[in-house]
Amino acid sequence: MCSSGIGGGDVLDGVAALVAERNRIDARLARAVRAAELSSAPERDGLTSMASWLRGHCRLSGREASRLVGNGRALEHLPVLAEAHDAGLVTAAQVAVAAEVTTPDRLAAAAAQGVDLGEIDAVLAGVAVEQEHDALVVVVKRYCNALDPDGPEPDPTEGRRMSVVRHSDGTVSFHLHLDAVGAERFSTAVEAHVQADRPAGDDRSRAQRLADGAVQLADTALASGAAPRLRGVKPQVVVKVDAEDLHDPACPRDHAPTGADSETEADTDTESSRPSSLPRWRGSATLGSGAVVPAATARWLACDGAITRVVLGPDGAPLDLGREQRLADRHVRRAAEVRDGGCVFTGCGAPTWWCDVHHLVHWLDGGPTSLENSALLCERHHTKVHSGFRVQRQPDGRWHTWRPDGTEITTPAPLRAGVA
Repeated sequence: MCSSGIGGGDVLDGVAALVAERNRIDARLARAVRAAELSSAPERDGLTSMASWLRGHCRLSGREASRLVGNGRALEHLPVLAEAHDAGLVTAAQVAVAAEVTTPDRLAAAAAQGVDLGEIDAVLAGVAVEQEHDALVVVVKRYCNALDPDGPEPDPTEGRRMSVVRHSDGTVSFHLHLDAVGAERFSTAVEAHVQADRPAGDDRSRAQRLADGAVQLADTALASGAAPRLRGVKPQVVVKVDAEDLHDPACPRDHAPTGADSETEADTDTESSRPSSLPRWRGSATLGSGAVVPAATARWLACDGAITRVVLGPDGAPLDLGREQRLADRHVRRAAEVRDGGCVFTGCGAPTWWCDVHHLVHWLDGGPTSLENSALLCERHHTKVHSGFRVQRQPDGRWHTWRPDGTEITTPAPLRAGVA
């Protein structure tokens, strides 16, 4: 037997030490986040919560930011567990599990029933330190069930949940949890499309057919115009692609989806003129969500979609919106969506459909309704810029944000290996 496969105790001890150190750092971070939350620190940067600040300024995922905020709150109620976390004996994931005990409803229920939270804290800490992660999950679940053995009054809307996870390759995973009635409605609608699309020789799996049925359900809703309007604009599938990449005489019409109301935005700028910090190469297109797809996908969508020509200038601003001679509100908005891609307030990632078109120079003060005088801002930040904050587009095409005191809001520089 090769001796290199045995031993390694020093390496494993090092791993354990690093895990403990990470636990201690996570504990300090959770406490710092809670202190910032209690002092309303995010308001300084124009944000309403620590979760949004962590997403925009520290590049955390929404899930991780929420967990960190929740851990900071939970540690206040569970001092024994907090002490173990400070010592590096408990992980941030374990604290997140225990945080279920400290929700406002459960704290109120425990107080009403005379439960000694200190005893519960000690039990949770003991399990977290001495047993595997899943054991703590079981203990917390049993405690929550004991607080309310009958469960909540049936309300189907409260039990419905859907999470959306966007992956780096542009694909998306959905996790959908529905009550029995809601699930029956959804599955019936999807199944109708599944059964209507069963060509001879179809070798798709059941899972693939269900996914195709769900997409067709969305296509039908968009094509029929039944979907609610977003900011006064009919919802559309937007694809931004260079005109050279869009032009392809061999358009795969036989494989184009039917019924989708898609709009392909073709821009004709050059790579050197694009102000975005993200590189864009020929042969690619960008969806409205920011996902990058092959240009062939754009051509496929364009087969059954309306095409709007948008010519971008050297600074990335749309110069020509096609045949329209006079910019109307909806054209200004579409141009701003193409240029800005979402809320331009530093640290905010709100999508275009959450945004208003803000006049940089107020209309009452003589500001024109034009693209040059416009910026996309979500409702919260639209209010902020009317209360002292200021946004401005620089010659390089980047947006900057200033606080009422004149200091600029900035996000941290990209992290580099070996730099503390």
